[in-house]
Amino acid sequence: MPGPLEGRVALVAGATRGAGRGIAVELGAASATVYVTGRTTREHRSEYDRPETIEDTADLVTEAGGHGIAVPTDHLDPARVRALVERIDSEQGRLDVLVNDVWGGEKLFEWDTPVWEHDLDNGLRLLRLGVETHAITSHHALPLLLRRPGGLVVEMTDGTAAYNRDTYRVNFFYDLAKASVLRMAFALAHEIGPRGATAVALTPGWLRSEMMLDAFGVREENWRDALEKYPHFAISETPRYVGRAVAALAADPEVARFNGQSFSSGGLAPVYGFTDLDGSRPDAWRYMVEVQDPGRPADTTGYR
Repeated sequence: MPGPLEGRVALVAGATRGAGRGIAVELGAASATVYVTGRTTREHRSEYDRPETIEDTADLVTEAGGHGIAVPTDHLDPARVRALVERIDSEQGRLDVLVNDVWGGEKLFEWDTPVWEHDLDNGLRLLRLGVETHAITSHHALPLLLRRPGGLVVEMTDGTAAYNRDTYRVNFFYDLAKASVLRMAFALAHEIGPRGATAVALTPGWLRSEMMLDAFGVREENWRDALEKYPHFAISETPRYVGRAVAALAADPEVARFNGQSFSSGGLAPVYGFTDLDGSRPDAWRYMVEVQDPGRPADTTGYR
């Protein structure tokens, strides 16, 4: 049976791994055609030097029921992004969903390090990867998305607008990057809303990405083994959870009511009725505010 996004075309910019991969797969599960981009291919690795590739992501999209198309793209290169959009236009003639998920800053930020002590080159590189890429991609992709009414732009970040407004996030550069993406969604809402499209900001919770699982020395199958050392990790979620949030937004004929707003995967789950892969509904940001940040003992009762 065709899914709710049959005939729709999506671009997930930054879909090699993590949230981007989870989003691409869930869009595929809803029968969308999904262009997945990134810098790591089966022939070439980015500076991350990790095994995940965009071809693997495209295969997962197709296996889920969609049509995955991998296009190697450095989203800091305007010419490459322009060529990507021209290809989508040539092959599909439309773009219905744009997910700006490019990040690439995990190895560039220093925890709790003031701006005058932080490596300046790394900090500026983080801003280019986490902010400039989104602007370049929107510049080139939005004319195609706006060709038909009902388009959706999802700006992926870390933290809701409410949480990041009141909370210092990691350091100057990281805080600025994540706040900038939130503001991008707000600004885009004013620009594309009157033209028939919708822009939102979206954050996953504590994500069990490939890199996070490796850092904690566990796999998805035994992730709970990390709880002894990191008890609050109990609120974590798979990348597919935020993917289901994007798929639900994309399939909502009344999504325009959310234009310019900020959401989390856990906050949208009860709105649309989806769950994580294990059937739970982790609400990580409410948990952060009410349990983790106040220093209370880890207890996810009532939060997943």
